[in-house]
Amino acid sequence: MNTLLTTFSALSDATRFSIVEQLMQDGELPAGDLIDGRGMSGAAISRHLKVLREAGLVQQRIQGSQRMYSVQPDGLRAIAEWTISKREFWENSLDRLNALIERENSWPN
Repeated sequence: MNTLLTTFSALSDATRFSIVEQLMQDGELPAGDLIDGRGMSGAAISRHLKVLREAGLVQQRIQGSQRMYSVQPDGLRAIAEWTISKREFWENSLDRLNALIERENSWPN
């Protein structure tokens, strides 16, 4: 559970969320490409990337003088598994809501 809290905490920041989204869409990118269009310094992006690495959401590899970043599938898999595990809760809640609506619709006006 602690790992999941760290994951959600890391993604609660709009910049970090957008970095993960960009990496999911574009694949592996050099750190410089993650700076473009965000209006932040390289140091600020580096701090965000560190949080994402520590949360297990992105991975880094060094290629020459560049730091390359990509999504860490296991980190995202944990979110997917947690979400799927709550499916029964949501389905039951929606079933109860539907039953309530049907009951209200069947009452005389």
